[in-house]
Amino acid sequence: MIDATALAEKPVLTGVRIRLVPLAIRHAAAFHAACQDPETRRLTGTHHDFTLAELEAWCAGSAGRADRLDLAIEDRESGDFLGELALSQIDPPNAHGSFRIALVPEATGRGVGSEATRLLLGYAFDRVGLHRVQLEVYDYNPRARRAYEKCGFEVEGRMREALFWDGAWHDVLVMAVLRTGRGGGAGAGAG
Repeated sequence: MIDATALAEKPVLTGVRIRLVPLAIRHAAAFHAACQDPETRRLTGTHHDFTLAELEAWCAGSAGRADRLDLAIEDRESGDFLGELALSQIDPPNAHGSFRIALVPEATGRGVGSEATRLLLGYAFDRVGLHRVQLEVYDYNPRARRAYEKCGFEVEGRMREALFWDGAWHDVLVMAVLRTGRGGGAGAGAG
């Protein structure tokens, strides 16, 4: 049985190098800058050109959303914004949810994404009580796929030519991790 109230709590989750904190308006400018980066847009498949005002409104409203969890990833020492992640589309009867993460360009390739993913999975399984968490990753992002696999995700399927990007069709891989198959340990890296 899941505890949906855990989504409304908006926790602070602390790891070795990072901390996950409730997404707030103070993150909007850095979030907007990341959304303007062409490589970030490509890796996340983001066609929409978000305005600063849209992201300010989204960040300001995050604390009041009881059906999902949106957290900012911050450097534990400097407090710098390193990205954001979300646990959403919660299906209580089936103890299932969806996950997404996006890092600022400077945070990639340093293990930040894996640490943030493990922290969030620990919360999703141990506090919310989910049984299954899934995500989607594009076929042209093998680095993200490897990072997800290190966190216990397995490829479950492929949506053929589901994304049109830069004049070509790309497949979307569906990956999921089960509470019982947590791979590298959902809590690994927690401090």
